[in-house]
Amino acid sequence: MQRGYEPVESPDETTVFPYHDLTPPTTRDVFRARRTVDRYLPETPLVRDEWLSAELDADVYLKREDTLPTGAFKVRGGVTLVANLDPEFHKHGLVAASTGNHGQSVAYAGRTFDVPVTICVPEDANPKKVEAMEQFGARIEFAGSDFDEARERAEELATERPYRYVHSANEPALLAGVATSGLEIVEELPEIDVCFAPIGGGSCASGYCLTIGELLDAEVVGVQSAQAPAMYHAWTDGHLEAHDTMETTAEGLATRVPFAVTMELLRERLDDFVLVDDSATLAALREAFVQSRVVMEGACATCVAAALEQSEELRGKTVVLPVTGRNISTEKFGALLSE
Repeated sequence: MQRGYEPVESPDETTVFPYHDLTPPTTRDVFRARRTVDRYLPETPLVRDEWLSAELDADVYLKREDTLPTGAFKVRGGVTLVANLDPEFHKHGLVAASTGNHGQSVAYAGRTFDVPVTICVPEDANPKKVEAMEQFGARIEFAGSDFDEARERAEELATERPYRYVHSANEPALLAGVATSGLEIVEELPEIDVCFAPIGGGSCASGYCLTIGELLDAEVVGVQSAQAPAMYHAWTDGHLEAHDTMETTAEGLATRVPFAVTMELLRERLDDFVLVDDSATLAALREAFVQSRVVMEGACATCVAAALEQSEELRGKTVVLPVTGRNISTEKFGALLSE
């Protein structure tokens, strides 16, 4: 069997290959990506949330990315990347690592464009997300105890076989695709003051920096779990080193390694970066369902928690919170509601 590609020098602690472009996308790239996203995916609703608006004495809107076919925002990036994939990768296919939503994005795009997909997931990955990836046609390989160990296995596979490794963040096309959510918000609600965005690998926050931040000069605030603060420390301390703390229950934020391309964008454009304790996130997740009947994952509930903690600063403002995904496990959600 034909061997894979040899890695090239990487600016961070992940593996990159010759086909990876590490130039951050621009707002112009996001407008180009919009043409692809509009062809394959529906626009998502922007809905005023009455509970949060009353709690914060502000106008609070939820960007309902959970209504996309995979139940999460990342499919915008997968479709954009695979729609423009070099033909040489169509035969052997794609490999990626994921705790779930990135994997579903790549799997959905692979099915859409008839490209085979392999996803490496942690051994304790959310079973519903794994099932969804399989339904989209992906082959699943369980590897390691967390996302970073699964990522290392995916990178290893990309050296063994001629797969196209779809990095979680060091992919300009993926980031531009994700950012199209921000263009939809700009068109519908140009009077935004503040937008919160969860940060795991940084693709969501980078997208809002390129759109809401760039076009409206609105404040973009990144939010990460205090139990998994790798990107936060990279942003505040100016490095790309791995962090030894990764104990969050929010699987979408569960990474120990910061990524170069998103970090470059965030350092240039992100207005603020805050940490939220998992206990506050879980309380916000529960209240969002009880008060607004919105089912969300822990990653996006960090934004609700952060907004509630900054209620004084947000009074009277127009605020956007993205519901980045709905794919919380049945067991975790049930246990949370029963508390």
